[in-house]
Amino acid sequence: MQLPVIRTVVALAALVFAAAISPAQTIVPASPEDRALAKEIFKQLIEINTTDTDKGNVTTGNVAMQKRFLDAGFPASEVHLLGPDPRKMNLIVRIPGRTRTKGVLFLCHMDVVQALPSDWHTDPFQFVEKDGYYYGRGTQDMKDSDAALVYTFLRLHREGYTPERDLILALTADEEGGNFNGAHWLVENHRDLVDAAFVINPDAGGIDLDHGKAIEADVEATEKIYADFRISATNRGGHSSLPRPDNAIYELTAALQKLAAFHFPFELNPVTRAYTEEMVKLVPAAQAADLRALLATPPDMGAVERVSADAAWNSTIHTTCVATMLSAGHAHNALPQLAEANVNCRILPGHTPEEVRQQLAAVFADPGLTVATVLQEIAYAGHSTQQAMAPPPPLDEVFVPMRKLVNQLWPGVPVVPEMEAGATDSVFFAMQGYPSYGFSAVALEHDDVRAHGQDERIPIESYEKSVDFFYAYVKALGK
Repeated sequence: MQLPVIRTVVALAALVFAAAISPAQTIVPASPEDRALAKEIFKQLIEINTTDTDKGNVTTGNVAMQKRFLDAGFPASEVHLLGPDPRKMNLIVRIPGRTRTKGVLFLCHMDVVQALPSDWHTDPFQFVEKDGYYYGRGTQDMKDSDAALVYTFLRLHREGYTPERDLILALTADEEGGNFNGAHWLVENHRDLVDAAFVINPDAGGIDLDHGKAIEADVEATEKIYADFRISATNRGGHSSLPRPDNAIYELTAALQKLAAFHFPFELNPVTRAYTEEMVKLVPAAQAADLRALLATPPDMGAVERVSADAAWNSTIHTTCVATMLSAGHAHNALPQLAEANVNCRILPGHTPEEVRQQLAAVFADPGLTVATVLQEIAYAGHSTQQAMAPPPPLDEVFVPMRKLVNQLWPGVPVVPEMEAGATDSVFFAMQGYPSYGFSAVALEHDDVRAHGQDERIPIESYEKSVDFFYAYVKALGK
């Protein structure tokens, strides 16, 4: 998962559906024995290094989960370990339904971002319980949900549960990076194993807490476009004792300073406009006034500037680009002949990486620089970068049971579809026409999101609630 997550209400999605509502699935807290099993699986996953490094191996994690399923009595015909690289094997597990009609796919990535032990106060690949939290790389992104769903499938099998339609769990490689993205590979090469009526991806969404109080339950239903650009400055170089102003590093840093001062144009589309209208009802009065000013025609640009000071809102109403990596020089005593920066952009739907590349070149206004596209993720699966992902329809079968279950765990909290400012593996399914939704059922303080960062952790209570939620939700979707 690429953070941060920006919430955006999907146009036409109402908070209350007029459709007939089936009886609520009741959440019953897991037994002490099941709590222990869910914790044991979580610990096992955290302590298997699944980074895209020499020390990491996704296959090791998936082989461990495959053993759990086979030892529990799952038929080998419903447990598939496969992939294009020996270290990047994906695991697909199915609970067959009575009708064998298109089922529900739970899409979870098994890989995690690298963590340097020297940066942490605990060993990132040791499962540490401390002060009401579980610590370890992947506790938030996303081995918490991996473990909760592995536990859920194991428990359902143990209880002899047979759903009406298939329930499918995919544990995949290389969402965080690497050359063997499992979701993409499965869609392209083994669609029969992951074909479903819709996708639930717990790599997004969740419960927002403010000083312990649940504010809203976010469900990802569309994403921004991800793109990387390489900014390069070249020079003839020379001896460092004879400095010149046309230094490649100076030229590059001047361009990056221009980027830091630049804002892409303010934009509300029907999706983000609907979200803003909802947030007016929930935020403090001063902020609500600024949000109303954003909705006005024409918008108040002073309000746009004030709202944009918040990083989350800035990403909601703008395309954003930021320098993330720098490289320059070839010797301590020589003027640099090459200086390069990676600029990472998250692009609002409806705009393309090429459009943004041209905008960056215009901002830099320096013919000595080159701006080249490195990666444009939405181009995967053969789709044009001109094509924007449309939000999926607000399916009653997804949202009705979700609202009922959320209300049991966090009474009165609204369920709000969102736009993901980062990127998840949902893109590979959404671009192929599969309605895809992201919800982790994990409650986190809005200022304690540590995915990809130092001392990643999850409140123990939040993990336990997510375990209870997924057990009930999977059964509700299985019908």
